[in-house]
Amino acid sequence: MTSVRAIASERDIVIASASGGHDFGAQMPLRQVRLLTGSMLILFAAILIFVAADGLTLPMRFALMVFATTLVCWTIFDLPETPVALAGALALGATGTVSEEAVFAALGNDIVWLMIAAFVIASVLQASGLVERLTFRLLAPFRRVRSLFWALTLTISASAFIIPSTSARAAIFMPVFLGLTAAIGRPGVTRALALLFPSAILLSAAASLTGAGAHLVAVDFIRRSGGKAPDFFDWALLAAPFGLITSLIACGLILRFFLGAEDRNAQFETAMRGEKQPLLVQEKTLLAVTALIVLALATSGLHGIALPFVALIGALVIASEKVSGMPFRKALKTVEWNLLLFLAGTLVIGEALMSTGTAALLAERAIGVLSLVGKPPAWLVILFTVILATLAHIVVASRTARATVLIPALALPLAGLGVDPAVLIMAATLGSGFCQTLMVSAKPVALFGGMEPPAFTPADLMRLAAMLLVPFIGLLTLVAVFIWPLMGFGA
Repeated sequence: MTSVRAIASERDIVIASASGGHDFGAQMPLRQVRLLTGSMLILFAAILIFVAADGLTLPMRFALMVFATTLVCWTIFDLPETPVALAGALALGATGTVSEEAVFAALGNDIVWLMIAAFVIASVLQASGLVERLTFRLLAPFRRVRSLFWALTLTISASAFIIPSTSARAAIFMPVFLGLTAAIGRPGVTRALALLFPSAILLSAAASLTGAGAHLVAVDFIRRSGGKAPDFFDWALLAAPFGLITSLIACGLILRFFLGAEDRNAQFETAMRGEKQPLLVQEKTLLAVTALIVLALATSGLHGIALPFVALIGALVIASEKVSGMPFRKALKTVEWNLLLFLAGTLVIGEALMSTGTAALLAERAIGVLSLVGKPPAWLVILFTVILATLAHIVVASRTARATVLIPALALPLAGLGVDPAVLIMAATLGSGFCQTLMVSAKPVALFGGMEPPAFTPADLMRLAAMLLVPFIGLLTLVAVFIWPLMGFGA
C-alpha cells in the first residue's frame, strides 16, 4: 500500500498575498494545507450527516461519518492506511454501529485466513528460489528480445495464481530482471523490461481471487448484497482472460513504443543463471505440492472444502521442514500482517455500511437523483463505473482501500439503475487494479522505478499509462457488458 507521501514530502505549497503594496510572504507547507482542507471536509461531512440529512438512523449516521472520515484520512491527510482502517473499525464498535464481536470477528474472517495461508505458501516459494529458477528455465529457449517479452508476460501472469501479493511477486521477479538485463546488455531493453515487469505484475493480479486484497473485499460485498460470490475457479474464469489480455496489450505497447526495431529484434547468447541446472528433489516436491494446492483451490466447488481450509492445509504441508526445509514459524514471520489488519478493518467498515442499511439508502437516494435525468442504458452505467474506478488510484493509493470506497459509494448506488450489483462490484474492483500512472501508485512500480541509476523516468511511466488507459477501460467494459452475461454472471 503506497501513498503520495513521497511526493508531498518533496515540495511545499507557497501562498503569497499582497495588500496595499505589502508582501506578507505568507508561506504554508503542503501538510498544513492538507490539514486545513481535510478538517474542513470532515466538518462539512459531519454537518451534512448529523444535521442536514434526514431519514437516517443513528447507526447509519455513524457508519457514514466513519466512512467519510477514513476516506479523508486516506486521501487528504495521507495517513497510513492500516491505522486508519483499524481506527474506523474500533470507532464503529465503540459507538455500537456494529457489535464488538463483529470487530474482533473480522480478524478471524475466512478471507483473512485465506490470505495468511497464501502468504505462507508464497514465503516458502520465495525463500526456495523456485519461481526464479523456473522462470529462467522457461525463458531459456528465447534468444530474441521480442519473443522474450511475450514469454515473460505469460510467465508473470501465471504467477498470480500462487503468489497473493503484487509486492511479493515484484521481489521474486527482481533477480530475474537483473539477470535478463545483464544477459542482454542493451540500455533500451533495460528500460522496457523495467516497465514490463511491474505492468504485467499489476495487470495480471486481476486473474486470481487471491491476487489482491481488493478481490476478497469484492467477494464479501457480493455475498452481502445477495449475489452468488465467485470462488477461486469462478473468479479465474471471469477475470483471468481480462488480466492476461491487458498484460499482453501492455507488452505490445512497450515493444512498439519504447523499443526500436534494432532492440526488438536483438539476439543475445549469454546463458541465464540456472537455466541448465536440474531441479533438486526438494524443488520437485515443492513444485508438485504447489500444483496440488492450486488444483485443490480451483476445484473447491467439486470437493466442497472451503478455500481457507484448502489453503491452510496446503500452507501447513508446504511450510513443513520435511517438504521445504523451512520452519513454519519462519514462514509466518514473512506474512504481511499490516495488510491483513488493514483488510480486517475495511471488512468491518463494509459490514457497517451493509448491516445498517446505509449502502441501500445511498443506492435509493442516488436512484432518485439520477432518475431526474432519465434512466441510462446498462452499458453506459458500467462504462461510467469503470472510468471512475480506473482513475481512482490517483486519489486513493491502496487498491483495497479503493475497493472499500468504490463499492458502497459507486457500484451499489449505480446498481439501482437496473444493473446487477455483482457486475458493477466486479467492474469497479478490476478497474481499481489500474495503478501505474505515478511512481508512488504501487509498490512494484516504485521498486523497479527506484533503482540506481533509474531504469525509467516518471515521464516514461505516464506515457505508458496514457496509452494503456483507453484499451484497459474499453476491454473491461466490453467484458462486463457482453462476456460476463454470456457466462451466467449478472445475467
